[in-house]
Amino acid sequence: MRLATWNVNSVKARLPRLLSWLAETGPDVVCLQETKCRADQFPAAEVAELGYATAAHGDGRWNGVAVLSRVGIEDVSDGFPGEPAYEGEAEGQTKLTEPVLLVPEARAIGATCGGVRVWSLYAPNGRTPDSAHYAYKLEWFRALRDALGAELARGLPLVACGDYNVAPTDEDVWDPSVFVGSTHVTPAERQALAELRDLGLQDVVPAAMKGPHPYTYWDYRAGAFHKDMGMRIDLFYASEECAARVSSAYVDREARKGKGPSDHAPVVVDIDAEGLG
Repeated sequence: MRLATWNVNSVKARLPRLLSWLAETGPDVVCLQETKCRADQFPAAEVAELGYATAAHGDGRWNGVAVLSRVGIEDVSDGFPGEPAYEGEAEGQTKLTEPVLLVPEARAIGATCGGVRVWSLYAPNGRTPDSAHYAYKLEWFRALRDALGAELARGLPLVACGDYNVAPTDEDVWDPSVFVGSTHVTPAERQALAELRDLGLQDVVPAAMKGPHPYTYWDYRAGAFHKDMGMRIDLFYASEECAARVSSAYVDREARKGKGPSDHAPVVVDIDAEGLG
């Protein structure tokens, strides 16, 4: 079984690239993040022509997640139990001018595909360590830890992949000194990842297609991609049973090239699924 995770940074803007990539790479299950569209506006018909069923969760703003599968899709969960709502100011909003109904953002979707429980995750950015969004990020990770613990207790093989917005170690950023005082590298964020691994999840580190670092994200600005000024923040966490069956894992750096790419590259993981579960 070939699985992949990709922050596409707007599925509608990247649709031609996504379709050609699906046709060329042939993943069985794909987790997408930052789809930036409502669930009912996801281009499900277009991916269906390539054999993929879709489960999408989105509210049309900057978040949104989806799972595409050509090996079946069942038991879909929009979000996870205990997922918090963000109580601060939204992107581009200067202040809360009127009461709003607080509901969890579209940052997680789970589905069972080919006997594997798959979660597509888009963790909050955190903005700055002194912001309300950072506190929300840590709260979100605590709730995710509890939810994944319950999922693992069900006994299904499990993968929880996506844009975690955390670099696990200093080796996962191009220059640690640049990130001092910033989010994505703070001890509390890295501890949140460690607590997920303490559940029994394993970090499947992909091979880099070029150079020594398996970065998955490069800023659009300042020629960061061509200078390889990147970060590994798109992670593939797998239960022990799945991780033991990984035969290949790589960052598809080629998908970050060309005109109008996402600022993230896909991570592609091959698992020997015969007899799994």
